[in-house]
Amino acid sequence: QVQLVESGGGLVQPGGSLRLSCLASGRNFNNGAMGWYRQAPGKERELVATMSGSGIMDYADSVKGRFTISRDKAKNTVYLQMNSLKPEDTALYYCNAYLRYTYNYWGQGTQVTVSS
Repeated sequence: QVQLVESGGGLVQPGGSLRLSCLASGRNFNNGAMGWYRQAPGKERELVATMSGSGIMDYADSVKGRFTISRDKAKNTVYLQMNSLKPEDTALYYCNAYLRYTYNYWGQGTQVTVSS
């Protein structure tokens, strides 16, 4: 059974930092992309950051320079280091594992709230 389990969300003040983790299990994910998406209330789910199986990274313009994605293939884990957090970063953050024509899995999400 495939599972993606996120952790690390919480409440943080503006300017603060959080590190999200996503542990994937149930199959081999090394060839595919893993990444993070987010959905704020009343908005569509959007890409935050992804890393391909070959290590190519992609970031939303709104988080470039503040967020960093990393991946430990040996641990089947992807991380999102979030610095200089802003209130507009408040959202439910989802982990995703994707390989074209093969699989597309989602975690259940972890809440990030940026507020003073």
